[in-house]
Amino acid sequence: MRIAVLNYSGSVGKTTVSSHLLAPRLLGADLIAVESTNETAADLGLDIEQLRGEQFGLLFRKLLATDDAIVDVGASNAEDFLSYMVKYDASHEEIDQFVLPVIASGKAQRETIKTIQTLEAIGVGPDRIRVLFNRVLVDAQDEFSAIFGYALVEKNFRVNPGAAIYENEVFDLLSTRRTTIAEVLRDETDYRQLLREIDKEDTDTLSRYTDLLTLRALARPVHRQLDAAYAALLA
Repeated sequence: MRIAVLNYSGSVGKTTVSSHLLAPRLLGADLIAVESTNETAADLGLDIEQLRGEQFGLLFRKLLATDDAIVDVGASNAEDFLSYMVKYDASHEEIDQFVLPVIASGKAQRETIKTIQTLEAIGVGPDRIRVLFNRVLVDAQDEFSAIFGYALVEKNFRVNPGAAIYENEVFDLLSTRRTTIAEVLRDETDYRQLLREIDKEDTDTLSRYTDLLTLRALARPVHRQLDAAYAALLA
């Protein structure tokens, strides 16, 4: 499956979605960042190829040659990306799903609707446009009423309240340590035993081990929640 993660709105969690939600569940997919200014999955230690929006021709060739890819399009490059998609006739057909992460701010919801309208205008059908609710506090339908209201009227994209990532400190901790949930869960080191063995005055090592244990404790339930979000997103 080839998935593009994009939104005209910035700071909505595109890299979080690409790195923590999609990459661990599309094993072997090429991870490509179309980004010129902001954090990408490479900053979290993932193997990623980085392009700019104007390099769409190169990206198009890569999509033609692969079955599985995640294309993380930064907000600063989204307009160029979609403009080039118009220039390359029917190039949108090389993307199986367009995933639009959104947070609950009014600006982000308005720009998400604008992104949906642009995708519809270039010929992308409703079944291939999916919204992913990010940083949900309690209930996606309550917090994203503009998106659900627009979906009810226009029916030009797919929306599922279960396609949601809930607010959790783990994502900030992962970014600080430049790692991913998948990497944390693969680490089988017994940090509790190491804590018992170290010199308690070695505050740097003590802090590192406790951070890693905290990450592991947070990552397990979040990983299960992301499984459910992924299933709902592509249902």
